[in-house]
Amino acid sequence: MLELRPSCECCDKDLPPESTEAFICSFECTFCAGCKDNVLGGVCPNCGGNFVPRPIRPAGKLVKYPPTTLRTVKAGGCAKAA
Repeated sequence: MLELRPSCECCDKDLPPESTEAFICSFECTFCAGCKDNVLGGVCPNCGGNFVPRPIRPAGKLVKYPPTTLRTVKAGGCAKAA
């Protein structure tokens, strides 16, 4: 079950469960579209993998399977991809 992390790991932008701006890697590292494209160059800084759009959990399932509230944010943000 995906955690549906609540924010971007680079800039801490809110990414609610219904957000189409959320992208994840195979380890569920979560980033906003802006950081994915403009900072990270489409490569996860944690695992080196690519990103895919995070699926949207149907609203009716959020009560039984809520998103995590734990925010994971890199101190100082993410370094710009070379």
